[in-house]
Amino acid sequence: MSGLVQIMANIRLPTADAYAASLNLPYTTHYFPQILDHFTFTPNSSKLFPQRYLINSTFWSSSSSPIFVYAGAEDDITWLAYNSGFLFDIAPIFNALLVFIEHRFYGESLPFGEDSYTSIDNLGYFTSTQALADYAVLIRSLKHNLSAEAAPVVVFGASYGGMLAAWFRLKYPHIAMGALASSAPILQFDKIVPWTGFYDAVSQSYKDESMNCFEVIKGCWDKLMELQSASLVEGWLNTAFVSTAMYDYPVPVAFLPTYPVKQMCRIIDGFPNGTSTLDKVFAAASVYYNSSGTEQCFDFASASLPLNGWSWQACTEMVMPMSRSNESMFLPYAYDYKQREAYCKSIFGVQPRPHWITTEYGGYRIEHVLERFGSNIIFSNGMRDPWRQGGLIKIFINIFSFFLGAHVLDLFATTKNDPKWLIEQRENEIEIIKGWINQYFA
Repeated sequence: MSGLVQIMANIRLPTADAYAASLNLPYTTHYFPQILDHFTFTPNSSKLFPQRYLINSTFWSSSSSPIFVYAGAEDDITWLAYNSGFLFDIAPIFNALLVFIEHRFYGESLPFGEDSYTSIDNLGYFTSTQALADYAVLIRSLKHNLSAEAAPVVVFGASYGGMLAAWFRLKYPHIAMGALASSAPILQFDKIVPWTGFYDAVSQSYKDESMNCFEVIKGCWDKLMELQSASLVEGWLNTAFVSTAMYDYPVPVAFLPTYPVKQMCRIIDGFPNGTSTLDKVFAAASVYYNSSGTEQCFDFASASLPLNGWSWQACTEMVMPMSRSNESMFLPYAYDYKQREAYCKSIFGVQPRPHWITTEYGGYRIEHVLERFGSNIIFSNGMRDPWRQGGLIKIFINIFSFFLGAHVLDLFATTKNDPKWLIEQRENEIEIIKGWINQYFA
């Protein structure tokens, strides 16, 4: 199992400036005494840990006004709140209370403090089901303390957080009356979707811009094998090409220009005949790694993330099989459950449960399940987002799915340069949520 799959699963857009700016968001920070284990009654299960959550009550007009809850995912909640400006934009429309809840074992919500990652016994409490129960307990307590029992709750989430938002609506319909799941690859498990879909979609993004661009990248790997530390360089380039396809936004975001895939292909296509393939692909990768033009050299090892929270999740229940076909622009790779099991046992000493997610939350024939038992869930997926291959992109009864730009773009803050289709996408989501709330009070 290549480390790239884990990098892609941990779909964070890194930027120190954005994280620093998040400290200026209009929220207050709180800590909830959360129970360690919601599902057993062992002596250790009643242990409490401080779970961080953020609140903005600026526009909350009454105890029956909506509560919008952001389901924290695989990152620090302040960083996630910064990159979910859509909620701050729509709060005054709904007179909503905003609550951002941090996922256990991320950020400051560490059940065992500095020892949270030092013991497999400690990490055993690190599951999605525990996280969903955390959200349920915290929301119930918050509504009680605010005398807001009648307030409707809508849950929002992006990527893995989008999966959590959808699953929360299905698991706890008595707590959340609706959910917006942005770019949530809830079908990227077992054999529900083709394992090659993600990398095929990344490749298609470059092919759509320029066939020459696609062919140059596809042809670079044989040349790459002639270099020292070829595997490190491969991971470094893979990260640049895959991440840029995910973040192919119509507006500049953090360190990336507008439509960065187009920019990469322009660089590759702009070289004169006779230029080496590696010169072309390294120059293209600079769009991702060196947009400022100030870097003099690159650390190829920086593309490999150290073991982190998502490494544990991907080795236990979040087993998302991903292969690379001969038709993609990447080196072929065949996912193998046995190899994954050996890797996880060597790193953590645990055996993955590759079929647990579909057992716990479903996935097979999901359209029939949602038509019968699901309602008030927006599954938004971007046609420029390779994760759409594992997302829900059909429209069902009471289940809404839209087509927008790249990864989780609809939850970003609005800007004056947003294209018309993105403005309409968000307006549609607002109108749907209004309908849910009107129905709720009716």
